[in-house]
Amino acid sequence: MSFILCMAVLGTLLLLLALASSYLRWLPVTTSAVCLGFGLATGPWGLDLLKLDIQDAAPWLERLTEVAVLFSLFSTGVKLRLPFHRKAWRSAYLLAGPVMIATIFGTCLAAHFLLGLGWDLSLLVGAMLAPTDPVLASMVQVNSANDFDRVRFGLSGEAGLNDGTAFPFVILALGLIHQGSFAGDWVSMWAVKNIVWGVPAGLLIGYGLGRVIGHLMIRLRIRNADSTTSPNDFLALALIAVSYVVAYSVGAFGFLAVFAAGLGLRQAEARTSNTDIPAEHLAQPVLGHSHLEPEKAIVGKREELEDSQLAAGVMMGDILAFGSLVERSMEVLLIFFLGAALATYWDWRAMTLGLVLFCVIRPVCVYLFTGPSLLDRHQRLLLGWFGIRGIGSIYYLCYAISAHLPEGIERSCISLTLSVVALSILLHGVSTQPLLEHYERRLARDRLKRDQAAASSAARSR
Repeated sequence: MSFILCMAVLGTLLLLLALASSYLRWLPVTTSAVCLGFGLATGPWGLDLLKLDIQDAAPWLERLTEVAVLFSLFSTGVKLRLPFHRKAWRSAYLLAGPVMIATIFGTCLAAHFLLGLGWDLSLLVGAMLAPTDPVLASMVQVNSANDFDRVRFGLSGEAGLNDGTAFPFVILALGLIHQGSFAGDWVSMWAVKNIVWGVPAGLLIGYGLGRVIGHLMIRLRIRNADSTTSPNDFLALALIAVSYVVAYSVGAFGFLAVFAAGLGLRQAEARTSNTDIPAEHLAQPVLGHSHLEPEKAIVGKREELEDSQLAAGVMMGDILAFGSLVERSMEVLLIFFLGAALATYWDWRAMTLGLVLFCVIRPVCVYLFTGPSLLDRHQRLLLGWFGIRGIGSIYYLCYAISAHLPEGIERSCISLTLSVVALSILLHGVSTQPLLEHYERRLARDRLKRDQAAASSAARSR
């Protein structure tokens, strides 16, 4: 697989996506599904131009998926502006906590009893496939910092937090594979290192850095009258790198730290702006606007904005735009690689495991742990279906391969994970847009009914 051939194929894919974008938005198919299909067409099942061996590619593929997840988690954190005491956060906590744990064990049971896998491999497969993906789930996540819909908000918060639930169980399964049983002191050491320390430390480190650096950057820009010309993409890169490295150096989970860093940065903006309106709605940033006059980066009249709102707005908007660009680029690249590798590793057992996970385990877990006081029946059904698996699961797979799995376990682990992820991309890719449109129409009808009822009540009171 030469560099020139890869460039030619990826260039063709990007050109195809650019030319077909106006058509894809009207079709019930996602960009990820198109990239997967293109990878299949260029792989052994199609033109046989590319062939990717996951076992050989695991070292560099692990780093590539790691970077993709880091940018996606940071962007997700930046989008969540709602204060922590608001009720919408409860759906995120429930999805990333009890729902995720129940899904891990449900998938483990299905892999063991339906596919006949050993308990150690079943637990590893369950931990890798249970979490929803922060990269591919962008369509069903919040559209902006002003989007407080509980379905979208819950899925966004789950995508950011679920590494704190899934990653410890990936490590537990790897320990079980190498130790052979749960006997000994290693389980208690795992619990202390990963649950008691790794999760809370990662969240606190990332959130603290995001809040402190966010306040510092805004104050410096106000003091130096530099609200619209500083390179905010550098700030995003720096905060991702610093929070990840600091968390890693103290044995905490870096993914959680990066998500919390984006969350802390957004909370710093909310406190500085001192308004319910997200700052980037007040000041519209433009990537590369250092080459423009400052006034061209502002929506509305500049004199009507406070300096803090202007600085925070441009900073937040630039970071969101930069994160979205990197996230979409990595999505195209990695899903294309998945399609190229799928012919080598396709496993028909994934049809059974994937359908049980998507149609039974996830929906039942969501229904059991989310009550009607928080979400109505329709919302719970949507949350049960929108459990998209993707690049995060591929990262866990590469992480497990680097832990030197036994040959038989490694092959089954690769084939099941890649096949279930591909199945998820196809099924969720085809169904997501129609279901979301139906949900939005339902919300619009409900709002119209409430408005009509309020107007009728007001008319009767007069």
